Amino acid sequence: MEASARRYAGFFTHLKETDLDRLGEVFTPDARFKDPFNDVSGLDGIEMVFRHMFRNCPEPRFYIHAWAVKDNTAYFHWRFTDREDNGVSGMRLDVDGMSRVLFNDSGLVISHVDYWDAAEYLYEQIPVLSAAIRFVKRRITA
Repeated sequence: MEASARRYAGFFTHLKETDLDRLGEVFTPDARFKDPFNDVSGLDGIEMVFRHMFRNCPEPRFYIHAWAVKDNTAYFHWRFTDREDNGVSGMRLDVDGMSRVLFNDSGLVISHVDYWDAAEYLYEQIPVLSAAIRFVKRRITA
């Protein structure tokens, strides 16, 4: 599965909107994709998530820092960035996260689950929410 993980990392590192027509070369037809905001199954659902990303993030970039493979599972440590004025929030997106990706015997993705802190990277950037989050953090911090 090392080769499958390498191919998948390359797919995300070079991802362009035009690549979305090739999702079937990477994912199984009933694959699951989950992140803090989405939980979809099937190629149409996965395509919808990425089209939404490209609409809201004109210059998205994924940087894969490292990965580890055990049997049919790969874990990726990554960073996602977009330009500062992304047209949606006016803030620069810079997110650090991990993904757990399961491959079938043919090397296609059957499940991709992202783990990243939406509060730290997004909610705390919104003035109204950031004050409330800071208050809660102060109350629960040892």
